[in-house]
Amino acid sequence: MRVDKFLWAVRVFKTRSMASQHCREGKVFVDGKAVKPAREVKVGEVVNVRKGAVMFSHEVVSFPRSRVGAALVPDHMRDVTAPEEKEKLEMIRLAQQDRPKGVGRPTKRDRRDWEKAFRS
Repeated sequence: MRVDKFLWAVRVFKTRSMASQHCREGKVFVDGKAVKPAREVKVGEVVNVRKGAVMFSHEVVSFPRSRVGAALVPDHMRDVTAPEEKEKLEMIRLAQQDRPKGVGRPTKRDRRDWEKAFRS
């Protein structure tokens, strides 16, 4: 199965075009190498997806026939994301909560402060 179709089918991305775009931008990796959307994935391979500052890792268990419901996703992939990455995601969520609602978009200065805080 194509990597973009797989990521869409197991609900990593909302649309297949978003999955393809991430592949074209070099944000999807298999075996440590950036892949194109048409790359065929095999059972047992680990697909890494960079979303923002966090690298998510998913192991292919089986291939769905089409897009599956959220309850069926564990039948087709296993989340093998490193605990450090999950902590980073939680820190980003907490940092975004510090900003009062309705204040508007974060400024460039805010972004730089966040990058300094989360750079490892």
